[in-house]
Amino acid sequence: MEVLKEIFENPVFKSILPLLVIAVSFLVGILLRNVVCRHLLRWAKKTRIKWDDVLVENLRRWLPIWTLILGVYLALDMWGISVSQASLSGKALAAAAVLTVTVAAANIFSAALSMMADKGEGALAVSSLTRNITRVVVFVIGGLIILRSLGISITPILGTLGVGGLAVALALQDTLANVFSGIYMTLARHVRIGDFVKLESGEEGYVFDIGWRATKVRMLPNNVVIIPNSKLSQSVITNYYMPVQEMSVLVQVGVHYDSDLKHVEKVTIEVGEEVLKEVQGGVAGFKPFIRYHTFNDFSIDFSVILRAKEFVDNYMIKHEFIKRLHERYNKEGIVIPFPIRDVYMKENKS
Repeated sequence: MEVLKEIFENPVFKSILPLLVIAVSFLVGILLRNVVCRHLLRWAKKTRIKWDDVLVENLRRWLPIWTLILGVYLALDMWGISVSQASLSGKALAAAAVLTVTVAAANIFSAALSMMADKGEGALAVSSLTRNITRVVVFVIGGLIILRSLGISITPILGTLGVGGLAVALALQDTLANVFSGIYMTLARHVRIGDFVKLESGEEGYVFDIGWRATKVRMLPNNVVIIPNSKLSQSVITNYYMPVQEMSVLVQVGVHYDSDLKHVEKVTIEVGEEVLKEVQGGVAGFKPFIRYHTFNDFSIDFSVILRAKEFVDNYMIKHEFIKRLHERYNKEGIVIPFPIRDVYMKENKS
């Protein structure tokens, strides 16, 4: 006991004891991360819910830093610093702890939004706008807590922000218009991430992000159209995924006036059923039908109504249907006439 007492009272040991406490705290955090959190992560991956995976992953990432902050806090009293220095250091450590917790919370909420989007839950579509708004809200709350922990009154700051916000709003009218237009489109869900849309100007493609300033649409040639949110919210948009992704595919056909229209209808429907069953993107359970609508100059015209699972599937369905219908008409003796014009020539006897 006397030996231990001499060791603890040794000035050299007293000088290195705070460093030992800090080092041991950090090593404990590493140990907990590599042992405890690893087992927790394995257990979380076996469960159906994904919330526990996100929580354990963030705990695994930040645990060594939190134990290090705790070790520094415990070592403050061992350094023999003044009361004022200890108070200031304690506030700084508290601010660092709140900052790390804020970052972890921002990551957790952002991941939670992504999981809700994958399950189709909630009223918000997950985009860079919603993720950034979530992060900003979490960081603002964390910043206010840090200021309070440092003993800084936040009431004057909030008042200053209110007055300064008016000046900023006037200076950034266009930017704020795009931000609020993006928020409106996200809440209204008229345009969602993954929707296939056609713009008023003619461009069409998949919406893959709604950002602070603009919405990005990836066109079928793999080009990207960037539209300011304020302009997009005011333009006419055709959304091919609303109310559902399935859509009708109309193909215009014309047959000769001498054709048996009942036979034409029977053959055309048979080809349509075959295409919907065999071609990828066709709705196999849909019953195709035709509607005659025009006595044209050289043919009787009708529309064939098929069904596709989504917009881009209509290209292959039309391709296969026209190819197979032409082949079947040739076998059945059904004629698709060429354009015909009767020309009357008047002879000039003089």
